Amino acid sequence: MRPFFALILACLLASCSSTPIGGDGNMGSYPEPAARKAQISAEPRGDFYYGRRYYVEKTRFWGYLRKPGQSARSAKLVIFNESKKLNPDRLPESAPAGRRYGFDQNYEYRIYGNYSGKKLYEPNSNQILPEFMLTRYELLDKDPGWLFSPADEYQPKRVTLLPR
Repeated sequence: MRPFFALILACLLASCSSTPIGGDGNMGSYPEPAARKAQISAEPRGDFYYGRRYYVEKTRFWGYLRKPGQSARSAKLVIFNESKKLNPDRLPESAPAGRRYGFDQNYEYRIYGNYSGKKLYEPNSNQILPEFMLTRYELLDKDPGWLFSPADEYQPKRVTLLPR
């Protein structure tokens, strides 16, 4: 009888998960993990970061930055200091779809600038995050697929994408 209850409990706990275990998330199942690893290994190096926009309503972080050649697991969620350059989607939050703040969710950029060394509190996600002084950016890809895993589950109203 005990194994039966353990099986029921395991099934219930698995159904509570918002991210499919080993399955496809809603950010795309491409590229295959081996192809993504090869892509990162072959990417150009330089004095910049690869950035992936991560928009969650009412938050003020920008997204994840990683150094060239490093996996997304090493990426840091950052808040941009925009005193030198405005972030790519610095638009009104109440504008029409496609022309409002956050329109570029999951776009991939080449990001130039440096970490200031400051840590900032982001109250809507209750996180202390590094500040990054943005000086320039270049759009690389509007549809790069998943960020950390093919099982990534994006939800616009809560933080769901975390390095794992």
